[in-house]
Amino acid sequence: MTEVAHRAGVSLTTASKALNGRDRISHATRERVLNAASELRYTPNLLAKGLASGRSSVIGVLLRNPRVQRIAMPLVIGAQSALEQHQLAVIIADARGMGDRLAELANMLRQRKVEGLLIVGDNQGETPSITASAKLPTVYVHGPTTSSRDIVHVVDDVSGAVRLINHLVGIGRSRIAHITGPEYSPAVQQRVAGINHAMKHHGLRLETGTRYVQWSRRWAGQAARDVLDDVPDVDAIACGSDQLATAVLETVTSLGRKVPEDIAITGYDNWAVFAEDTDPPLTTIDMELEHLGAAAASDLFAMISGTRVGGGMRYHEGTLVVRGSTVK
Repeated sequence: MTEVAHRAGVSLTTASKALNGRDRISHATRERVLNAASELRYTPNLLAKGLASGRSSVIGVLLRNPRVQRIAMPLVIGAQSALEQHQLAVIIADARGMGDRLAELANMLRQRKVEGLLIVGDNQGETPSITASAKLPTVYVHGPTTSSRDIVHVVDDVSGAVRLINHLVGIGRSRIAHITGPEYSPAVQQRVAGINHAMKHHGLRLETGTRYVQWSRRWAGQAARDVLDDVPDVDAIACGSDQLATAVLETVTSLGRKVPEDIAITGYDNWAVFAEDTDPPLTTIDMELEHLGAAAASDLFAMISGTRVGGGMRYHEGTLVVRGSTVK
């Protein structure tokens, strides 16, 4: 750092402030120091920096269940991007679906001097609160906890489902069926609640009620056949995920119906491998998972910095993405 300061023509203190991103340094001076550091290929000794400051600049991210990595990884990417802006790194640990293991991992990471914990839940299911035992700033994302005091960021699946029904009704559809995932899934329950609320608001009722299936294209395809047998003049099918919607769309078209002319179809998740690869592509809800992870990380950084952050649930609305499965 002494060499960096000399090349930039500043004091050692000024060089340190510039490299550590502190205020009260002019933009020109900071740029001069950063350029000097780049020319000299200077990299800080993070271990020495941590010993001197008493801070590790590391956050622990605990995944409750790695099986939902399609959801978890965008959350982690969003959180990491937000934390990197504050020069914080991330350690990821896997609880393998076991609630007790969360507390064990938190204790292990606390011994390694992490500055806070971000806990990624299991598909909107309830996560055991470990805030008190962790003794670290802790924020939860993608699922409520057993404590109302915890800071929790979740997708607002109820409002997402309402948006889909409002869209279908807005394009003139009224005979709407609903095919979704397992009834025990918290995310499914919330989406069903949103759909029923929106249908009631418009003075409508679902055709044949909600049909629950496994998260399987085979099961979804059979459910679509059953719906068409029971209600031949159905004009829209709202699906609980893009995976299910893909199978429904394929089944509907194989039976000679046109999408969206005869039957409009919607998905949920905006999972590109399904939503963008169907013909026509799917209208769906994007849960904005990276933004969700970034918002949770911002709260965590505020807590680490000493800012009082009130507990409770933070609901994040998704975005309606309209494609050819509902509108030509």
